[in-house]
Amino acid sequence: MSDLITDVVVLGAGPGGYTAAFRAADLGKKVVLIDRNATLGGVCLNVGCIPSKALLHVAKVITEAADTPGIRFPKPEIDLPVLRAWKDSVVAKLTKGLAALAKQRKVTVVTGLAQFATSNSIRVETATGTQTVNFKQAIIAAGSSVTKIPGFPYEDPRLIDSTCALALADIPGRLLVIGGGIIGLEMATVYHALGSKVTVVELLDQLMPGADADLVKPLATRLKKQYQQIMLRTKVTRLESLPEGVRASFAGPGDPPAAVYDRVLVAVGRQPNGRAINAEAAGVAVDQRGFIHVDAQMRTNVPHIFAIGDICGEPMLAHKATHEGKIAAEVIAGHKVSFQARTIPSVAYTDPEISWMGITESTAIKQGLSFEKAVFPWTACGRALASGRDEGMTKLIIDKKTRRILGAGIVGAGAGELIAEAVVAMEMDAEAGDLALAIHPHPTLSETLALAAEIAEGSITDLYLPKK
Repeated sequence: MSDLITDVVVLGAGPGGYTAAFRAADLGKKVVLIDRNATLGGVCLNVGCIPSKALLHVAKVITEAADTPGIRFPKPEIDLPVLRAWKDSVVAKLTKGLAALAKQRKVTVVTGLAQFATSNSIRVETATGTQTVNFKQAIIAAGSSVTKIPGFPYEDPRLIDSTCALALADIPGRLLVIGGGIIGLEMATVYHALGSKVTVVELLDQLMPGADADLVKPLATRLKKQYQQIMLRTKVTRLESLPEGVRASFAGPGDPPAAVYDRVLVAVGRQPNGRAINAEAAGVAVDQRGFIHVDAQMRTNVPHIFAIGDICGEPMLAHKATHEGKIAAEVIAGHKVSFQARTIPSVAYTDPEISWMGITESTAIKQGLSFEKAVFPWTACGRALASGRDEGMTKLIIDKKTRRILGAGIVGAGAGELIAEAVVAMEMDAEAGDLALAIHPHPTLSETLALAAEIAEGSITDLYLPKK
């Protein structure tokens, strides 16, 4: 195969990678985009964000049908092949769209396993041979991989990761989810709705570590009623493959007895792919965990090589990678830009959803910040009550002196959509009074942000709060 010569090579075609490639092409650069998969979009589009949200939509339909007061539907019939095909069609529409966008921009796409050969070349093992891509500048967007727990019997197909869980091979009668973080709980939400009896094991003392405990509480309360068991501060010490299932042994409060499950989902996080691309051959420094450190312009220690997304640090989120991809491409094109985002929002698409941005309350306390919080309970929100989902709350973290928004957290239906207003407020240096004075439509869930701000300003009328 003939060698390729290009201005910019992008290694990895996930959200960050294809965004970087497309932006660089739009700015006049000749671009080669490399990925090991035949379809663009990376983990997020193919086996992550998009298919999981498609299945979570199905879970929401099933759950809402069962929970609506005064309305009784027969038990839903799950046609797994049809459901699987629909989920795959959603992914296919988006991947075909990306392929068309690459073609329109004249971005050369190379499929294969890539590794750096030198500081200006990448060797790609394709289906038809080895191809070398010579470049002036490179953007590493190689992402991350599922973390595996040593000693588990991964050769047993009943032990699955999130990719296998999204494939929907079957609906297990008994499902053990190891890891109570966002990925584990989203998959638990799907399989519970489809009919599995779910058990969740989390090593730390709360579900969804990293989120404020008061945001997690409504979700935990709901899940305790739905799931077979939730074990906190508990470790899975052993998994044994038996004919009747996978036997799990535990160590934790109360010495939980061992139990047998039809499938076990391991969802204990992801690790960066820094050590999988032979970055050292290009002189790029990779730390012990596999991360590649960058500056505010996304440059590595090698000035003409950049890194974005999961591989250059937490949080491992698609929207962070996309933002970084644009910055890297624009820096390469000579623009004077850098990473200056004040906050990166996080969302768990569980039921109810949880979202947060900026400084969390627990972090503010640890850092000794001078702040106040304002919490509006959804039990006083007309739209939440009318929807039969009033377990939510909206919380603002406010600087006591400047009155500026430092952070926000929301738990409840649609929390992932609602958090965007708080992100814009923080980016624009808004004060609590700005949110309170902005007229919000009624009745909506979005007005809970304004009502929380009114609590902070002492102008709330939807609640009675005695003056301090």
